[in-house]
Amino acid sequence: MKPLDLNLLHIVVALHEERSVSRAAERLGVSQPTLSGALAKLRESLDDPLFVRAGGAMQPTEKTLAMLKPIREMLTLVRDDILVSSRFSPASVSSAVTVALSDVGEMVFMPRLMEAVRAQAPQAVLRSVDLPHSALPEALEAGQVDLAIGYFPDLARANIYQQRLMNHHFVCLLRAGHPLASRSRLTLAQFLQLEHAVVRAPGRSQEIFEQHLKDQRIQRKVALTTPHFLSIPAILARSDLIVTVPHAMGIAFGRPEYGLKAVQLPFRSPPIELRQHWHRKVHKAPRTIWLRQLVAKLFNDERDEWKQAAA
Repeated sequence: MKPLDLNLLHIVVALHEERSVSRAAERLGVSQPTLSGALAKLRESLDDPLFVRAGGAMQPTEKTLAMLKPIREMLTLVRDDILVSSRFSPASVSSAVTVALSDVGEMVFMPRLMEAVRAQAPQAVLRSVDLPHSALPEALEAGQVDLAIGYFPDLARANIYQQRLMNHHFVCLLRAGHPLASRSRLTLAQFLQLEHAVVRAPGRSQEIFEQHLKDQRIQRKVALTTPHFLSIPAILARSDLIVTVPHAMGIAFGRPEYGLKAVQLPFRSPPIELRQHWHRKVHKAPRTIWLRQLVAKLFNDERDEWKQAAA
């Protein structure tokens, strides 16, 4: 068997996910020539080009695709079982810490999580990813994602652990100069009379509110649907539309600098139960234990900064 440096196998995973030598090199913290040289060694050892350039990207060969799963399993085993120290220290973490978050989830979790990770693991790179719901279980199993934090109902599976963190709710946003902006809560008649913008984002939390309206047989006047939360402030500022959003977003955008105001719904808001999720394969891995304990300490009913701001 030809000599094979197992340290080089990280390159296969990084190149497959990034499809670019420069981006893979940046992710692994090496120079582009260094990565190219390592790839050449791998090609010689495995007697296969592994990746070929096509359509402006590095595309994996059939052999690479066949090797990906065992390579990921082996790297996870080495990282979490063989190289684990009983005296684990977050300061020793130098690899990427990857969490799956929606755009609203980033607003809720990322500022405090970034601050805490940088304080305890200054060498780590914190990565936030927004994956399709169907791809997230596989990403957790493959070790591509350490934690999924937020509302992910598709992760209610036997091989994925979860922990409740806190509950959020929904509020309405409208422009500060809106005729109803002086109110703290809408009446049902006002809610039904107004024209609504509806966000149908990739995140699942909005489905809770839509299902609640359906269950209560409440029909809004929908004037706009959009997949983006980011455009909402600009849209509302130039119209009399109203939008219903998770209350963390209502607090963030309902400020004078955005020219918007948050008001309460005319009925009891359905709760958004926010949880953290991780795969059973890393349940006892010290690195993942540290990360999820950190998240649980930062985000709970007692320390929910968004809840305090909404009070």
